[in-house]
Amino acid sequence: MTGYRGRFAPTPSGALHFGSLIAALASFLDARRAGGEWLLRIEDIDPPRCPAGAADTILRQLEAFGLHWDGPVLWQHDRDPAYADALERLKARGLAYACSCSRKQWRDHPIYPGWCRDGVREPGKPVAWRLRSDLGLRPVTWQDRLFGEQRFDPAALGDVVLQRKDGLWAYQLAVVVDDADQGISDVVRGYDLLDNTPWQRQLQHALGLPEPRYLHLPLIVNREGQKLSKQNLAPALPLEDSEVRPLLHRALTALDQAPPAELNTAAAHEQLDWAITRWEPNRIHPEAQRRE
Repeated sequence: MTGYRGRFAPTPSGALHFGSLIAALASFLDARRAGGEWLLRIEDIDPPRCPAGAADTILRQLEAFGLHWDGPVLWQHDRDPAYADALERLKARGLAYACSCSRKQWRDHPIYPGWCRDGVREPGKPVAWRLRSDLGLRPVTWQDRLFGEQRFDPAALGDVVLQRKDGLWAYQLAVVVDDADQGISDVVRGYDLLDNTPWQRQLQHALGLPEPRYLHLPLIVNREGQKLSKQNLAPALPLEDSEVRPLLHRALTALDQAPPAELNTAAAHEQLDWAITRWEPNRIHPEAQRRE
């Protein structure tokens, strides 16, 4: 084993689709090519969005495609104490504040205007907790492994929510805490999350956590130019071997790995063995999106 630790972290709001397969496959190949570990995390911090059985379906889909993870699955619903500790540390440093505002109140602004930074605007109302993006690390820069140098001012993106008014944890805080606790060295994910990285780097810096390397992948979109998603009714990945084989070959092609045509009918483990030894992310064309 090397020091490489990657992960795939789906939200169980439904079954995986072809866009999910691209992210899972790329992160798997990147880890295996480096001789590292590939971990699985189920990001189920929003129970209303996670129907019963969806997580089990995801596990079966990954196994059907030969994407076997290392170690136990990490479930975010077990992680409340770790997130609460991180939020308390941010509060103690003056980097998190309570906010009573609703989205409806600031709908005419491009980002949340920070009305509660100096005190809750409407005392007595339920509050969310937001990050003071104007006080942390600025600007945020990093070298994306595919898209090159990135530079953002998090304050221009707004004060992101860390904990919602209903007490549920928000993605930005949970993903940073979990990546650190799992020792993740490399994050491979879709381009739609690239502009989330500034908040995450800011949180890593504020909490004294390691900063993983990032590789963002072009998004797969449908014929209407929409990102493949459960909301857009993207078809679920199959479980039948006869359907898995050509779809896995198609995913390798979408990642610009140029698998030979005869590999189209090979078993999943044979295709993955071929791809691991030849994986080269620099072959991927750095475009923000491409059609399915």
